Amino acid sequence: MTAPSDTPPAPQAAKPAGLLQECGLTRPRPAFTTWPPDAHLALALLLAIPVWAALGLLVGPRMYAPVGWVAWASFVLVQPLAEELVFRGILHGQVLRLTTHHGQPCRLGPVTLANVLITVAFVALHLRAQPLAWALAVAAPSLVLGHLRERMGSVWPPVLAHMVYNAGFGLTALLAASVT
Repeated sequence: MTAPSDTPPAPQAAKPAGLLQECGLTRPRPAFTTWPPDAHLALALLLAIPVWAALGLLVGPRMYAPVGWVAWASFVLVQPLAEELVFRGILHGQVLRLTTHHGQPCRLGPVTLANVLITVAFVALHLRAQPLAWALAVAAPSLVLGHLRERMGSVWPPVLAHMVYNAGFGLTALLAASVT
């Protein structure tokens, strides 16, 4: 029989996060089926309503409204899914990993450096198809989507929110065009 050692056991090396987890391809925490829903996700969805109303009143007919079911499917389903898988999934996960020190992500005030860098890239992507003002307008929603990704540990809440944002934007544009 040996005497207990005064030295604590050596800590085990932390297991690297799996690629699926790093890319946010996991179930959100808390799950979508929990009630009440995550307050940040609910707020992100509800606050879109006054933004759509303001856009409809201030910008109205200059808004883009998809034409035809293929354009709607692309705008509401395909584009948000593809953009979120790339930006909030792969890129955000990797940048977050690279900008985390001692288990804590680097922050610029309340926002992580990863979220800011991915938002800059997201705005740059929108510059190729939109005027500067419209491209810059996606910065705030992008920061919200990045926050949801980090908070819930999954890319699926940002995918859902992005789909809702695009659907609301498209419906607002459609409504504004029909009123004028």
